[in-house]
Amino acid sequence: MDFRIYSRKSVYTGKGESIENQVEMCKAYIFSNFAGATEADITVYEDEGFSGKSLDRPQFQQMMKDIKKHKPDCIVCYRLDRISRNVGDFASLIESLNDRDIAFVCIKEKFDTSTPMGKAMMYIASVFAQLERETIAERVRDNMLMLAKMGRWLGGQTPTGYSSEKVQEVIIDGKMKTSCKLKVNEEEMEIVRLIYQKMIAFHSVNGVRKYLASQNIKSRTGKDFSLLGIKEILQNPVYCIADEAARTYFVERDAVVCFDQGDCKDGRGLLSYNKRDYTKGHAPRQSIDKWIIAVGKHKGQIPGTEWVSIQRLFEENKTDGSKPPVMHNDYSLLSGMIYCAKCGSRMFAKRRSNNPKVFDYICSDKMQLNRCDCPNLNGPQMDDMVCEYLMNYENQNSELCQRLEKLKRTIKSAMSEAPRERLEKRIQACDQEINRLVDMLAGEDMNPAVVKRLNDKAAALDAEMQELVRAKKELGTGLDAGEERSIQLDMLVRALAVFKENFASASVYEKRTLIRLIVQKCEWNGRDFDIFIYGE
Repeated sequence: MDFRIYSRKSVYTGKGESIENQVEMCKAYIFSNFAGATEADITVYEDEGFSGKSLDRPQFQQMMKDIKKHKPDCIVCYRLDRISRNVGDFASLIESLNDRDIAFVCIKEKFDTSTPMGKAMMYIASVFAQLERETIAERVRDNMLMLAKMGRWLGGQTPTGYSSEKVQEVIIDGKMKTSCKLKVNEEEMEIVRLIYQKMIAFHSVNGVRKYLASQNIKSRTGKDFSLLGIKEILQNPVYCIADEAARTYFVERDAVVCFDQGDCKDGRGLLSYNKRDYTKGHAPRQSIDKWIIAVGKHKGQIPGTEWVSIQRLFEENKTDGSKPPVMHNDYSLLSGMIYCAKCGSRMFAKRRSNNPKVFDYICSDKMQLNRCDCPNLNGPQMDDMVCEYLMNYENQNSELCQRLEKLKRTIKSAMSEAPRERLEKRIQACDQEINRLVDMLAGEDMNPAVVKRLNDKAAALDAEMQELVRAKKELGTGLDAGEERSIQLDMLVRALAVFKENFASASVYEKRTLIRLIVQKCEWNGRDFDIFIYGE
């Protein structure tokens, strides 16, 4: 028999429906409903800290990969929404399991897809699970709108130039309510105003960054301002004064604007809600039509006309998707592979203004911040030198090839004992140790502290044995680490063998790929150039 248990919880907790409790209840169900089932028949998958809005969860995806290799008898979970709250995801999952004749059981709702009624009830329950999720999302949005109309700062990391302060307000029946508002930090705000001034003057975020670096102006963390950090400041409505120009900008872009023309007074700044999609990884910025814009209680800094003009600059420079962005230049072979030994930054290719046919490799810290003094490298000469150097490795008798072959022999020697035999020996050793501990625990008049230590040791051994049994079952479905490493080395040897034969006729992009198969990185300190080859 083969059972898979899946458990999930959005937030870590040791109470209620914790991961551990879910697993134990699923195991109890299996043992009581399937005669002869043992711990060795069960594989557990746990996702903690992941929402049920989608199936994009690491352990769930691992379980789906595993059941494609080995078909289990049944997948068991504690409750339906532990799998998914999305009807579409759930329907396709159940259909996939049915096609492979894999039963699916939810012990809380007592649903079992091995029966027609259980299958029908499962679909109905999933509809209500999604309805609950959408209702919660609607309530959150309604709450956002209410808070937006009040102009409240909701907390979190404050924007550069502001700090957060608590204020008390008198509400119904004289009750006091505490909320937060933004307060200007004048020292930081001077930098913010300077960033806006220089953006209007330079029309370039990189130009602003270079200027700040030249003046040794640091961010709140004491580091140089990054391009993304500067762009975030320039695109944040919190600095924009709530005036007619700002209101018109957001109305034209279909944002939910929570203030009228009559509210454009007192020089207050804007607050934006729902600006990022926190249901997705890295919380990407949403399109402006999903934003909620309100007048805050803080003082704005940048007139709407200036703020809007900067947003239009970003919009004009944004690609329309009609052609793919240029990921690499079409003339250099080592751009991004060379590291400056003086500051650790990468070196990138840049054509000379006085002779576009010639290019140099320049330290990015020097190019962007004018701070590193590492000399530039003549690009064509360095590309030719590296290619000539690599040609020496095409000989099968080269030192590198000999080292790689020796490493392959070492790996194969380490794999001489079959992995399955190694696992079997360790499983037997764990089993013997557990039996020995059980015999000791059966003794009379044992000290309670000793009993506890023995129990803990037995539990640890049992957990290890389960992992070993799982590894043994999965053995043979794929390559172990030694086999994978051996194949990688073999591919590298072959790449070296065909390098000279194929290099001359290859395109720039193909040559770049061939070089990256062999060269890990290069370093330049202004005098010496070092090449680091994989395997050396």
